Amino acid sequence: MPSTEIILTENVPGLGAEADVVKVRRGYARNFLLPQGKAYEVTKRSLRQLDNLKAKRAAREAAELNEAEELSRRISKLKVVFTLETGETGKAFGSITAQDLVKRLKNEIGTEIDRHRIVLEHPIKTTGEHEVPIKLHQDVTAKFVFQVKPSKEEAPAPAADRAGQVTEKARPVRKRTDHK
Repeated sequence: MPSTEIILTENVPGLGAEADVVKVRRGYARNFLLPQGKAYEVTKRSLRQLDNLKAKRAAREAAELNEAEELSRRISKLKVVFTLETGETGKAFGSITAQDLVKRLKNEIGTEIDRHRIVLEHPIKTTGEHEVPIKLHQDVTAKFVFQVKPSKEEAPAPAADRAGQVTEKARPVRKRTDHK
């Protein structure tokens, strides 16, 4: 297969980042990367421009790292409480998933986080304190700590109910609203 060397001018998923010199098939370079402005061919002139691209890449990576560290600090300061519907025995109905965590984080800090960055092996179905790692950057992982509480605290049953006696509750009287 004929291939050619090109210099990437921006991140191309699965191929590389800007300022990378990569070998690709000629058709992919000619029909997609070059017309889209995502790359240019390797020449003596383009090799001189490589330093500018490397500086641009370093600045972008530094900005991404700073942004991830700041987001990590904001996430670690959060005090979040989730409520989970539970039955009489304490068993949960439903669970807290990565999507629920993403929605809550967006509401709390105002930043959208991809749900695939949240490292949650199984949905959370228990009450108590939980810690979930969030991979924000290659070098930055935030620890998101939150509480899960039952939706309603179980109140002790009245003495008459515990003795096996059934108490009747009065039904509310409904007024008829249809007028003839």
